[in-house]
Amino acid sequence: MPDLPTPQDAAEAALFSECWDAVLAYADLCTSGSTAAAQLGREAFAHGTREARAAETGPVRSAGRRAARLPRIPLLLTAVRTTAAAWEEEGQGHKLDPDLRLWLNSDKADRYTGPPLTRPLALRGLRDLQQADAELLWLAEVEALPLSVVARRLGLDPATAADELQQVRTLFRDRCHRNHLDTPMDARCRSYARLLDAVTRSSAADTPGDLSRHLATCVQCAEAAACLRLHGGGLPGALAGGVIGWGGLAYLERRRRAAEVRLGAGRPGPSDKANDGPEDAEQKARVARNGLLVAAVLVSVLALGVSMMPFGGSGDDLGARGDVGRQPVADPNPDPPLPSAPTLPPATSKPAGKTTQDTGKSEKPSKPESSDRHTEPQGTSSPTKGDESESPACRVEYDLVNQWPDGFQATVTVTSSKSLDSWRVSWSFRDGQHVGQMWDAAVSQDGSRVTATAADYNKSVPAGGDLAFGFLASWRGKNSPPYDFTLNGQDCAKSS
Repeated sequence: MPDLPTPQDAAEAALFSECWDAVLAYADLCTSGSTAAAQLGREAFAHGTREARAAETGPVRSAGRRAARLPRIPLLLTAVRTTAAAWEEEGQGHKLDPDLRLWLNSDKADRYTGPPLTRPLALRGLRDLQQADAELLWLAEVEALPLSVVARRLGLDPATAADELQQVRTLFRDRCHRNHLDTPMDARCRSYARLLDAVTRSSAADTPGDLSRHLATCVQCAEAAACLRLHGGGLPGALAGGVIGWGGLAYLERRRRAAEVRLGAGRPGPSDKANDGPEDAEQKARVARNGLLVAAVLVSVLALGVSMMPFGGSGDDLGARGDVGRQPVADPNPDPPLPSAPTLPPATSKPAGKTTQDTGKSEKPSKPESSDRHTEPQGTSSPTKGDESESPACRVEYDLVNQWPDGFQATVTVTSSKSLDSWRVSWSFRDGQHVGQMWDAAVSQDGSRVTATAADYNKSVPAGGDLAFGFLASWRGKNSPPYDFTLNGQDCAKSS
């Protein structure tokens, strides 16, 4: 297994933090399981990083210009496709998606490695842009990041980012038009080239019937039309399909949904606010504030109700309270949790069939817990839940993928014995680790307790199926593995 490049400086650490989730998202589309996806992502990331370093330190062209290359994320996604092709040649094709294997052995894949003038138009157009312009176009169109985030990442002025993006779109169109005219084509395609340019310049222009029929049968001209038509919302698909190749549109949809999960579904971005009127923007902001206020009130009422409930009762009541405590809190700044009870209540207050932890100290009554934080370290005894002969509801595999002096990257794979319509995985850290970024799930953390909630596109899990997600986190001094994993409130067993 090749090692990921250890972040040795700020630039390399930023590259890893910004690009790894995109690499893993595409690797997951290309493989048949989460384990193979992580392996493919690691190999592709290492290969792409070496290629980027070689391009940066390589010889310069005339006038002090280096050879054109793709932006960082498209470069790494191309490395995923190249690594997958190498797996197919080396006899590891069984790890890949069957549809991808068919594509790799077809003429479609040859276009991406053939002569430069026959490669997809979007790929050639993106390579012809300056590095900063290509980064801006890809992050805004394909990664679906708000312009404010893109401007901050690229060091641009947020006030002028929209104008710069429009200029880059126009520049990309001009490059694609020039490359389309340079592409070897037959006489029929050549006769439609100038008409295609004129039709795609205006959103009000109608496409003649003969040109429409030609675009329905000619892949090369249809790709050119998608790159030249900046209106209509087809540019992201043209970029993703032309640069990535197989699975480009699926990757585009996955990144859009991931952005919605990270930023909040339905939350307007800067570009949306610019298009809306002042009254619409104010109305949306008012609705968002009211929604947060209602959520905070509901959470406060729920916590107050739990804290005022009398202790005792049946085992079912205790289980119900535990499930409520494990729900993720929607408030981004929750109040400090109520203190947990230091000891368990006396054995006489427990219903029959329950055992208590023998601590060797006198036990005192305590208040019921109001949160899902667990202070008990892994390996200590805990109250028996249900029949010990029952098989666990889930099994979890924790994989520490990479670690550096102040951070690490890990993946979590959970196998559920039951089918799920949605899922929520929680665990505890013992050394103060803090999760900073997560992909394929939404994250919330309360002290040492971390909760990962399913994204919109991976909520459903069949019986016996796996759910997987990954994250980046920080650590100091010691980085012990997490403990006390639960799936929707039920304990999970560690995979051996």
